Amino acid sequence: MSLDRRLVAARQDLAAAHLEGQIDAPRYVEAKRQRIIAPTAPMRAKPDVGGSYDTELLHGEEIDVYEVADGWAWGQSVLDRYVGYVPADCLGPVSQTAPTHRVQTLTAQVYGEPQLKCPPVETLPFGARLTEEASENGYACVGPDRWIPTTQVRRLDQPAADWVAEAEKFLAVPYLWGGRSSAGLDCSALIQLSRQAAGHDCLRDSDMQEAASPAVPDGTKPKRGDLMFWRGHVGVMIDAETLLHANAHHMAVAIESLAAAVTRIEQAGDGAVTRHARLDADVTNT
Repeated sequence: MSLDRRLVAARQDLAAAHLEGQIDAPRYVEAKRQRIIAPTAPMRAKPDVGGSYDTELLHGEEIDVYEVADGWAWGQSVLDRYVGYVPADCLGPVSQTAPTHRVQTLTAQVYGEPQLKCPPVETLPFGARLTEEASENGYACVGPDRWIPTTQVRRLDQPAADWVAEAEKFLAVPYLWGGRSSAGLDCSALIQLSRQAAGHDCLRDSDMQEAASPAVPDGTKPKRGDLMFWRGHVGVMIDAETLLHANAHHMAVAIESLAAAVTRIEQAGDGAVTRHARLDADVTNT
């Protein structure tokens, strides 16, 4: 089997128990499922606070943990199967009640009381998952002394109709390598978060997304929702001529003409478009 360390929970010293018989390891460990309790939890390839992010897990998402040592938990995200190290203090137990809602605005304030003038106790990012226990005065109770405006959350069983519209919410959000939140994100996280908001499974990195995305014939006119891939980069078309993408040139999520992006990226030495893909017909055509 492929041993892509991003997707296979195996190291030289241990592997996930479900991999026994598929790969050799000195020992196999059963997963302990945990839930992210911090607003975000950076995931790294190594247990090094100075290392770059591979990705981030968001509040309410779950992770199968195989080892906790020296303040780090090594495990695999349940949502997209990404493997890595997260700070152990970002984790908490999985309750019997599954998340019912997600944050649908770029950020959302959590208050100690269901009152407008109550000071916030926490800020959560787009995509954070919560369990509504009750509602009062236009606020949802999502835990003891934790209230969030009902306009800022959406039921998980009522996904957004147009995932490209979800992506457009991120316009001008800062670019961050490995970031996966509204505080900063990279090109593939923009696609993943937006697709997930519309109820679609989506892999994390652009090469994974490209491999899973059906190409259209050469010369096909782009339309809203089409993905354009370059080596290590991805963006989404918001109409036949215009690209939305998180990119290091603008250091933000930006809109530019596809023609301008193609020319600029080629001139920078990063090559031509490697795939024009069309995922589905669930977007509003313009």
